[in-house]
Amino acid sequence: MVRAAVLPAVGAPLEIAEIDLPEPGPGQVRVRLAAAGVCHSDLSLSDGTMRVPVPAVLGHEGAGTVVSVGEGVTGIAPGAEVVLNWAPSCGSCHACSLGEVWLCADALTGAGNVYARRTSDGSDLHPGLNVAAFAEETVVAAGCVLPAPDGIPLTDAALLGCAVLTGYGAVHHSAGVRPGESAAVFGVGGVGLAALQAARIAGASKIVAVDVSAAKESLARAAGATDYVVASDTTAREIRALTGRHGVDVAVECVGRAVTIRAAWDSTRRGGRTTVVGIGGKDQQVTFNALEIFHWGRTLAGCVYGNCDPARDLPVLAEHVRAGRLDLAMLVTERIGLEGIPGAFENMVAGKGGRAVVEF
Repeated sequence: MVRAAVLPAVGAPLEIAEIDLPEPGPGQVRVRLAAAGVCHSDLSLSDGTMRVPVPAVLGHEGAGTVVSVGEGVTGIAPGAEVVLNWAPSCGSCHACSLGEVWLCADALTGAGNVYARRTSDGSDLHPGLNVAAFAEETVVAAGCVLPAPDGIPLTDAALLGCAVLTGYGAVHHSAGVRPGESAAVFGVGGVGLAALQAARIAGASKIVAVDVSAAKESLARAAGATDYVVASDTTAREIRALTGRHGVDVAVECVGRAVTIRAAWDSTRRGGRTTVVGIGGKDQQVTFNALEIFHWGRTLAGCVYGNCDPARDLPVLAEHVRAGRLDLAMLVTERIGLEGIPGAFENMVAGKGGRAVVEF
């Protein structure tokens, strides 16, 4: 039996329960978790902003050790340390054929499967975002594991599975920040802290961090921010004042709210680029008039999983970590057990802290 944090229904509190995991079937791998990050996407799944089959075990950012493998699995053996990949690409859909594996049409099909059962009543459980990392152990498709980088503790490497890939990719792949450019990052959570470090690595000359909490300034500056703005109705105006009234070259929005997306757009210069990473609800309507779109000549782009190919980008990130350019531990502001996940959700709603990490 395995302990897990179970979401019994959308909007319901998480329950710590024992679950029965089957042995891995063909093409599957069983992993003992070392750590799992608590991401805002998990909160969005629990409150219904994003749909998920329930009951479910959430958690999609994790790392651990392979316990056993099923028939037909090659290249992965028991004892191997791995990072979970919640969005494995199929390699054959239209997006994959274009090399845009982050948009794979079949990446999340596994989330609809029954992967385990609750011990108390035998009820079916689904793996939230494929990997069900809020549990001591999980069973996943072989495509959901990637070799963990050498020399990086698994408790830190877990962050590579979502927050760091997303933040780094948003800056390098989607926004394409170039040396000497200025950037603003909206939202100083786990993804935002990774984006700030990525902007510094890219050689941005001015990096403005924006958050509702004044308490996060020291954290943002440690990640690479040169300036800090507490979010308000005048955020865009303040950022423009910091950049000779031109605005920043690039804005990266990591919140997913209409007001911050609009502020990010307004904070960029004429011809600037805005990348939206945050996942908002259907009620978050962002409006622009036709004249301003023409006049400002700005670009607004969505960004899924940092537009990353995890197999390609994970080794790149690992090299940045080993070289001291990317600090994974500084993203973590709280280390908790499974029982601490609801509190981590509350902190995210309140805008407190960076990344909470469950350690097993």
